[in-house]
Parts: sequence; structure tokens; C-alpha cells
Amino acid sequence: MRDGGPYTPNGMDAARGASESRDSRFDELYAEAKSTLGYGANNLRSVTERYREAYHDVLGRWHRLRDELEVADRAPRSQANVVDPAAAAEAGAEDARQRALRAEVERLTADLGRHQQELSKLELSVRSMENAWLFLERGDSSLLADVAGDGLATDMQMRIVQAQEAERSRLAQEVHDGPAQALSNAIFQVEYIERVLGEDVRMAASELRFLRELLRRELGEVRTFISQLRPPLLDELGLDGSIMDAVESMAALTGAPVQTELKAPGDGLNPTQQTAVLRIVQEALQNVRKHASASHTVVSTHLESSSWMLEVSDDGRGFDVGAVAARGRRNFGLQFMRERAELIGAQFEVQSRPGGGTVVRLSIPVGEESA
Repeated sequence: MRDGGPYTPNGMDAARGASESRDSRFDELYAEAKSTLGYGANNLRSVTERYREAYHDVLGRWHRLRDELEVADRAPRSQANVVDPAAAAEAGAEDARQRALRAEVERLTADLGRHQQELSKLELSVRSMENAWLFLERGDSSLLADVAGDGLATDMQMRIVQAQEAERSRLAQEVHDGPAQALSNAIFQVEYIERVLGEDVRMAASELRFLRELLRRELGEVRTFISQLRPPLLDELGLDGSIMDAVESMAALTGAPVQTELKAPGDGLNPTQQTAVLRIVQEALQNVRKHASASHTVVSTHLESSSWMLEVSDDGRGFDVGAVAARGRRNFGLQFMRERAELIGAQFEVQSRPGGGTVVRLSIPVGEESA
């Protein structure tokens, strides 16, 4: 046998060396990819920490100004009158200073809301990059599943993680824009009532009635958030029963009729699809309640060709879909529903125009036999 043949000791050693060289190259490239992603995640984490520090600096200033404004509001007010011009000037200066303080507090309140939203986005981005790094880390299988066991590919696992984080971020922003802002307004209202209580009892009583209605309305908002956070009733009521529960809650909150036409059996969908359908129904009804001013709403399901169809339609004020999409930052509800649809491989569509109502449509492929 020749020394240079492929099956000689020398030939096999050469082939082994070439194979090891190729394996080493792949290992190096894979390690470089992990290193690049880890470096990016570390840099983004560092920027996020600096952003958080700046946010807390502004928050500290907001608290100091609030304390200063509270002290000024509780201080005895100088009695301004035409007889004593100096006293009138002093009272005017006090009023101007309090107005300036209140305006600055209100400006910082709005700024903090925007900064809090941006900080949430940064934190979500950091977690997403860290999760992506875990997928590349060979020794960590905490986010990987047995594909043969549950049929989910790795990219679907990542989409589930990202959808969960996006939902938490959306709810955090909704709570900030809703109940948290309402409570802040209620505090200002109470402070105003304290100031006028001794001077104008009738005005104080009127402001108290306004405050009561504000708190009652926001209590309904909080109950809505709780219903979104608690586990779905799918196991207990099934999909149709859960949809009816959402519809009844909507009707109780608004007093407007909600019609149901549930013609497609929910048991033809798997648990993940049923959960997505229920969440989209809840979100669509929430949008109707908050934005549409509708007098009539219809929730319907039916089978069409090889698809399971959901429609939520209303006769409300409608909106320009293109303009809302362009705003992006305020489009939490539509983004949430679209992400839910993408997660289950469904088609999602919104049809609306100003003054022409809105239709939310979800189409889930189920196959010819199921349909």
C-alpha cells in the first residue's frame, strides 16, 4: 500500500487533521457570533443603566418640586386688597410662584411618563438580546424544547418569549397612562379641595362629586386590567363561554348592547389558538369601549373554506388605520392583537374609516377536514 494513499496511516492522519481544522473554524465562528451578541447586550445594558440613573434624577426632582408645592399650598395665604398694595403684590407673587411650580410639576409628570416608556423598551431589548445569547449558548437549554416532543421550532420559542415580554410592557404602559395618571390627577384634585373648603363650601362639594366620578370610572379600568391578568376561563367555560364572559363584562361597563353570533366550534382549535382568540376578543372590546363610542357591537365566529374566522365589528366613530399605524408609539392595542395572531400563524386585519365603524378580523388556518 502506498504511503500517500487515503487509507494509509499518513492519509488518515491528514484527513483527520483537515476535519479538525474545519471543525475548529466552525467553532471559532460560532464563538465569534456569541461574543458579538454578548458584547452588544453588555453595551445596551450599560446604556440602559445610565438611562435609568437619569430617569431617577428627574424623578427625584419631581418629588422635590411636589413637596415644595405642597408646602406652598398649605402655607397661610397673604390677603391681597386694594388698600395695601404691598400685600397685593406679595399675594400676586405667591400665586405666580405656585402656578409656575404646578406647571413644572405637570411638565415633569408628562416627561416621566415618556421616559418610563422608553426605559421599558430598553429593558425589553436587553432581555431579548440576553435570550438570544442563551439560544446560542450550547451549554444552556433552558429556553429550548424538544422539537419532536411539542412540535415548536426554536424561532417559535423565541417569539413566545418576546410576545410575553411585549405584553408585560404593553400592560405596564396602559397602567401608567390609565390608573396611575388618574390617581395623580386625584391627588391634585384633593389638594385643590383642601384649599377651597374653607372659602367656598359649594365649590368644594362640586369638586368632590367630580372626584367621586373620576375614581368610580378608574375603578372600572382597574377591574378591566385585573380581568386581563387573571388566568383565562377557557378550561372552565370553553372558548364560547369565555367569549360570552368578555362580552357580558363589556356590556356591563358600557351599557351598550353587544351581539354574539358564535357559529364556529371552539374545540376545533388547540389551546394556544383558543387563548389567542380570547385575548384578541378582549382587546378588541377594550378598544371599542375606550375609543369607539359605539352604540352596537357584534362578536361573531364562523367557518370559511379552510379557516376559522373571528370578527369584532362596531358602528363607532372609526379611525384612519394608516394614520394610527404611523403613530406607532400609541398603537399598543393593535400591535398586541397582531402579535397574538402572528404567534399562531393566523392572518389579522383591521378595516376602519373615520365615521364608518371598525371591523377586526382574525383568520386561523384549520385545514379542509376541520372546516
